[in-house]
Amino acid sequence: MSSLYYNNTMNMTKNTLFTHTPVEFGKDTYIMAIESSCDETACAIVKNGREVISNVVASQIKTHAQFGGVIPEIAAREHLEAINPVISEAFKQANLKPDDITAFAGTVGPGLVGCLLVGLNAAKTLALVYDKPFIGINHLNAHICANYIDTELKPPFIALLVSGGHTQIIDVKSYDEQTILGETIDDAVGEAYDKVARLIGLPYPGGPLLDKLAQQGNPNAYKLPDAKVGDFDFSFSGLKTAVLRLVKSVDINDEQVVKDVCASFQECVSSTLIKKVKKALEVSGYKQVVIAGGVAANSEIRKKIFELEGFKVFAPPMKYCTDNAAMVASCAYFNTNTYNDIDVEVFSRA
Repeated sequence: MSSLYYNNTMNMTKNTLFTHTPVEFGKDTYIMAIESSCDETACAIVKNGREVISNVVASQIKTHAQFGGVIPEIAAREHLEAINPVISEAFKQANLKPDDITAFAGTVGPGLVGCLLVGLNAAKTLALVYDKPFIGINHLNAHICANYIDTELKPPFIALLVSGGHTQIIDVKSYDEQTILGETIDDAVGEAYDKVARLIGLPYPGGPLLDKLAQQGNPNAYKLPDAKVGDFDFSFSGLKTAVLRLVKSVDINDEQVVKDVCASFQECVSSTLIKKVKKALEVSGYKQVVIAGGVAANSEIRKKIFELEGFKVFAPPMKYCTDNAAMVASCAYFNTNTYNDIDVEVFSRA
């Protein structure tokens, strides 16, 4: 295999459309997908892009919690240990054999290179051994496709993608035509959550804990800045700095003060996201909107997007918000910007 390289030829680029002709597999299609971009080793089998037959996830959260974040080398080693048992369990839960699978899919990127290699090579190997098609998947596209699972959602729609590394508003015109309308120019939403969580002394992973504390606080306790950037772009680095100054000026040992800081931060973030989404919906004229990515599990962001009036709103169940292989399999079925070359290499950044 050739050396690794940064491949962005099939990634969504701001204000650029990518199209790809869907591969027709037939009436009933069973796609097995593997996801290992960060700290979850996952394998799933999905029927016809929407029905999850099996979904197995081996999480590494406990391993990395002691370090306050993901250590790439440790994560890659844990993927190596987990990959075969996870694949075997996925077949067992589905009561299927490799020959029953229509195609094998794996995440190509973005993600941690050493981690991606484990899952992608496993998917490629299965495809070669059992003489089945291989489909490489963009991790960001897969998050959007989590909304196709157990729903009748069809494009066009506006997607809000919020994760640890990305914050984007995407115009999904069709299954294989997507335009990034706007994105963060610095910190992603999940990154901002993690940094603020560390400022107030919360353990890793801090985002979910911050969300829980925010639900017990006053969202109007402190006024925090909303960055003035492009119509659909985002900036959260200034907000993070504002919280740092706030934390230094209040009694962080007071539990209610901490809850109020969390609530005020969360209100600022969620309001900013929804304001931009509403503008994108107005411009596009679409009546459907989806939320995707790990931060789509956030209670306030979900609440606000479901409060949008006059629109059909979709959000994945919590188990499909964080990294999983079911979304990868769904993405492979609908063939949204896929890599069908068995020689495709992993890439670390979008």
